[in-house]
Amino acid sequence: MLDLDMGRYGAFVWPAWALSAIVLAILVARALLAARRWSAELKRLEDETPGAQAAQNTAAHPE
Repeated sequence: MLDLDMGRYGAFVWPAWALSAIVLAILVARALLAARRWSAELKRLEDETPGAQAAQNTAAHPE
């Protein structure tokens, strides 16, 4: 069975684990928010230049 009793070190171990979990959650949230912002910015830039897509397709497949 899992023994989670840290004895006299528990007062230091459990807050350290909690702080680590909080920091990790914050880092994940920041990464997800940044990815969402980058995705929105990319979509905005793609929508802003409609002729660029046609020019890119023509350059990729010249006839």
